Amino acid sequence: MVRRRKCGVVNPQNEAGPLRRPQYPVLHGQLSLQGVFRSDAKQCCCRGRQRGEADGVFTHTHHPVLAKTKKMPKSLPRAFPSSFLWLASLVALMVQSVLSSSYSSSSSSSSSTYQRSVAGGKRPGFTERTLVLLDVNTRSPIRVLNDNFLSVQLDPSIIKDGWLDFLSSKRLVTLARGLSPAFLRFGGKRTDFLQFNNQKNLAKFRGPGPDYYLKNYEDDIVRSDVALDEQKGCKLANHPDIMLELQREKAATTQLVLLKEQMSNIYSNITITARSLDKLYNFANCAGLHLILGLNALHRNPDNSWNTSSTLSLLKYGAGKKYNISWELGNEPNAYRSMVGRAVNSTQLAQDYVKLRTLLQSVRYYHRAHLYGPNAGRPRKNAVLLLDGFMKNAGSAVDAVTWQHYYMDGRVNKVEDFLKTRLLDTLTEQITKVTEVVNTHTPGKKVWLGGLGPAWAAGFSNLSDTYAAGFLWVNALGLSAVQGVDVVLRHSFFDYGYTHLVDQNFNPLPDYWFSLVFKRLVGPRVLAVRVAGLQRKPQPGRVIRDKLRIYAHCTSYYNHNYVRGSITIYIINLHRSRKKIKLAGTLRNNTVHQYLLQPYGPDGLRAKYVQLNGEKLLMVDNETFPEFKPKTLRAGRTIAMPPMTIGFYVIKNINAYACRR
Repeated sequence: MVRRRKCGVVNPQNEAGPLRRPQYPVLHGQLSLQGVFRSDAKQCCCRGRQRGEADGVFTHTHHPVLAKTKKMPKSLPRAFPSSFLWLASLVALMVQSVLSSSYSSSSSSSSSTYQRSVAGGKRPGFTERTLVLLDVNTRSPIRVLNDNFLSVQLDPSIIKDGWLDFLSSKRLVTLARGLSPAFLRFGGKRTDFLQFNNQKNLAKFRGPGPDYYLKNYEDDIVRSDVALDEQKGCKLANHPDIMLELQREKAATTQLVLLKEQMSNIYSNITITARSLDKLYNFANCAGLHLILGLNALHRNPDNSWNTSSTLSLLKYGAGKKYNISWELGNEPNAYRSMVGRAVNSTQLAQDYVKLRTLLQSVRYYHRAHLYGPNAGRPRKNAVLLLDGFMKNAGSAVDAVTWQHYYMDGRVNKVEDFLKTRLLDTLTEQITKVTEVVNTHTPGKKVWLGGLGPAWAAGFSNLSDTYAAGFLWVNALGLSAVQGVDVVLRHSFFDYGYTHLVDQNFNPLPDYWFSLVFKRLVGPRVLAVRVAGLQRKPQPGRVIRDKLRIYAHCTSYYNHNYVRGSITIYIINLHRSRKKIKLAGTLRNNTVHQYLLQPYGPDGLRAKYVQLNGEKLLMVDNETFPEFKPKTLRAGRTIAMPPMTIGFYVIKNINAYACRR
């Protein structure tokens, strides 16, 4: 009788002997192994399990070895472990799901901390299909994030190009309110060119001259401001289409100037006035966002110390208006030398932050205000050195450590660039670098991604503002959550360029819809994902990348459609084929609500519209979102993920202990 050996590693010393558990080094610090499963190769199932494996934990590794067949001795005793019935039922589920299919493979990174080699092969008469068994640890979360985990940013350039005057738009406020609770960071590259001027009549500061745009348009803005001043509470407006059309023309011209400044590294100052601050705070307050205001760190004295005169005037005005604001100083200080030819080293920057903390404490209304920084750039050598010196000298002065990450050059023009798993994984490496520096000097200090976007240099039209960019965005949220980043601030909510959430017609772009679904379904408690599946043997010289990514959280407490104890799983399928996921363990016998987001229209991944379970997502009117209707999957049904899609799945009424508190 010929009998196949159990999945595992063939014992090289004694093939006839029992299979031994492979001994691989423990990979310390790889947090992604605890909360995310990612797979690229085809999966198959394994009969039986190896000795020493804990009940309910599915494991595998990136070191597959093909199992061999061997004639077994007739006298071989039959031994059934106590948990064999559990395993048999699990295998039965897998076999039922893949009938008339083959056990082909899919390489994956397990979220469990144990790893094991497995093997499998095709069975005659079966066609290829992938099956992944998925379970979640419902006992305790691996991370608890800030309630404002997904937050947004506005660039100071909106003062210069005129869009600040339209933050009172009912539609824009409605879209921002959909993402609350959240922080609104007012900062970016032009933070360090802001100058505060405490004046109310500011027409002369709008544009470079009176002929810059139509006089009638200026009069419309003034009349709109007067009308807003007469309102109590939230000051909202419905701007006529002609005003929006003129503004878009004006902004297009200004944005060419801004882009030229950025390319030449020659920047002009931007005046933020009392009225500008009023409009900005009104927008944040009406939308339920907490404002974080960036201050100019390049306003320097002759001895290179920070000049606080403009900041003190701004603090006094904000305190007089009782504006609840948090603060930060500067933007990417590691790039100052290349940007303006003046360097600010870590010691000087630390002194500046300590001075700002003292300044806040001297203004009674802001003596307990939060301070964030230093907003370092991508953690390359100079940025890491600056962050290390800053944390050593001023780590205690900030309430959270901020840094920024942008995936690629905004001048790329291929969809494929947004699908590279190597690119997606760059964030993991950089989070690790930053957290190591922070924990060296201030263990336990919160780390924020103070600015994150798909591309720098304003992005690329019909690419970084399409469905394709959503893979980077949703994966960044998942990776950041698993690795303990407390807040992620998206650059930007509304702005010039092509990396924003809302376009200049005030229409939501695909990344906005991904963000809105995330906000409604995903809570701050992060759960460990556990998976089972088999891998093919890697070919020589071939690197198997991770194209199936799975994350799990407790469902958002703000969503009253689901009781506490529910779980939300979100899945990214970068494969060009459908993948099947079977819920196992504690998830197996529960109803699932599916929210499958796919591109809408003939443009495929370049689409600027999204469909939810087959229904195109559009605003009903300026103040009403479309209804998010889930598709109900009965208990035990396999989740089928179409190629190149993103899906959210709520496991209802599971009463997970980790999510009940």
